[in-house]
Amino acid sequence: MKTLDLELLRSLDAIVSHESFAAAAVHLERTQSAVTQQMQRLEEQIGHPLFEKQGRQKKLTDHGQRLLTYARHLLAINDEAIRNFQQGRLEGVLRIGAPHDVADTMLPPLLTEVARSSPLLQLDIHVGRSPFLMESLKRGEIDMAISNRVDPELEGVVLRTSPTVWLCSASYLHDQAAPIPLIEADGPSIFRRMGREALDAVGIAWTPRYTSSSLIGIKAALRAGLGVTARGVEQLDAGLRVLGLNDGMPRLPDLTYHLYVRSHVVNPVTREVFESLKSQMRLLRTDAHRERPPRV
Repeated sequence: MKTLDLELLRSLDAIVSHESFAAAAVHLERTQSAVTQQMQRLEEQIGHPLFEKQGRQKKLTDHGQRLLTYARHLLAINDEAIRNFQQGRLEGVLRIGAPHDVADTMLPPLLTEVARSSPLLQLDIHVGRSPFLMESLKRGEIDMAISNRVDPELEGVVLRTSPTVWLCSASYLHDQAAPIPLIEADGPSIFRRMGREALDAVGIAWTPRYTSSSLIGIKAALRAGLGVTARGVEQLDAGLRVLGLNDGMPRLPDLTYHLYVRSHVVNPVTREVFESLKSQMRLLRTDAHRERPPRV
């Protein structure tokens, strides 16, 4: 049984990621001819051509696409093993906070990555309102927090940008001539501010119909058909629908979610985990870029 060469697989991944042999060569700090020779050796190993000409460009063959999938799995396992031995055995407690809105969407991948790279860490998970989590982060009560707030005083990494939409019950009857009955969070809320400002900007009347201190209460009021709320698209489910421009509702700005780490981190465990997560976020953004058809 032959053994695939990881360096050749890494070069294949670089060619597709950087969309050309020349750019991959720069990234790998090799000559373009050396990268071409690597692909020829890889083709000999698997017994099939990896690339075919398409006009002036080259694209992956079906065999190339199949090998690329395996290559990325093998490289991920290799890199995880190397990272694990380089980082050592991280132990202790890591306290991570997430707002209710994204606790079941953005938080799980982060927890998976932490548990995968540092299995001995104990995770202490805090779910709450975003402004209160940020206060806890600044007081040192938690180590990291996901938040849609922008805080230049804190070190953070972008997780993703999420659309904000107008949500209502699937059975809600929207009357464009009447003031918008708003369902909102009490206390500080970026969604409440965004919703009111968007309506005021286009001169649409609104009235506060229902307030709640929790997302569960807001969604209960929505399903009861009591009104409309501005919220992240993550909250859309089978019992809700989106009101848009055709319903006379103004467009709402997107929100960018960050993972913040508390200031003046002394604990090396927190720092190492945060740096690892930052690297992983860069890889995920690169993977999203890779989803475009490769032009090689």
